[in-house]
Amino acid sequence: MLEDYLRDHDGVITLVQARAAGLSHDAVNRRVRSGAWLRYTPGVYFVADRPFTEAARIRAAVWSYGPQATASGLAAAWWHGLTRYAPDPVEVTVPKVSNHRRRYGVRARRRDLSPRDVVERNGLRVTALPLTVVEAAVRRRDGAKLMDRALQRHVELEQLWRAHLRNKGRHGSPAARQLLQAAGDGARSEAERLLVKLLRDARFTGWKTNYPVGGYKVDIAFPKEKIAIEVDGWAFHSDEEVFQRDRTRQNAIALSGWQVLRFTWLDLTEYPQRVIAEIAAALRQPR
Repeated sequence: MLEDYLRDHDGVITLVQARAAGLSHDAVNRRVRSGAWLRYTPGVYFVADRPFTEAARIRAAVWSYGPQATASGLAAAWWHGLTRYAPDPVEVTVPKVSNHRRRYGVRARRRDLSPRDVVERNGLRVTALPLTVVEAAVRRRDGAKLMDRALQRHVELEQLWRAHLRNKGRHGSPAARQLLQAAGDGARSEAERLLVKLLRDARFTGWKTNYPVGGYKVDIAFPKEKIAIEVDGWAFHSDEEVFQRDRTRQNAIALSGWQVLRFTWLDLTEYPQRVIAEIAAALRQPR
């Protein structure tokens, strides 16, 4: 039973778990003295006959803060499979009344989590997916992309809002609110405002907003060069009907002799210099 437990839990075990498996305190100490087990922190051990994986590192970090500790932020995002690389340090959320010393490689955040915001995955307490997405998105430079991918595949915007509102006042809460607002129905209009700001900051001239072309109004137009710029919100808003309507619109504009450039909210927030470079390149092309 003990070997099965160690295999299923990345080679990490606590003293409480070892005793529940039938080992006495002395038996645990003998394993430590012999080098078979390594003490990670007081009461948390790692078996020396296997590699210390990223999963073992995160599990040991969380368990070192007690049974009510919960992996959160980017640590939870990695555990849920939302990110490719495990973070350093490991973020752990503990109850407000916890009294643990700081540990190297761990960032502890003290707050009481609602039971709705905690799940167990592979024997580890982690923040539930909606709260994980909301918190992890503001820990990364490309957090908007992380949230957008999650909205396409895993969660709904309403779930993210509920998790956010249950946890107002936490670290990163204002930034999370801005991302959620941008991800809502106003994402396209927000993208238009971002594009206008980029054009002004880059000192482009000769452009107009909501310019009529081919029976439609394009978001940004350079009438002299016949360049139309269309902006989109986040990818999760797109469905088959919207996709078809956008392509019909784009074809009508192109058939009117205009070059069409399309950018998303993520392009404008994550890669603004690339957006400016592509617009500048289009303006330099002879017509």
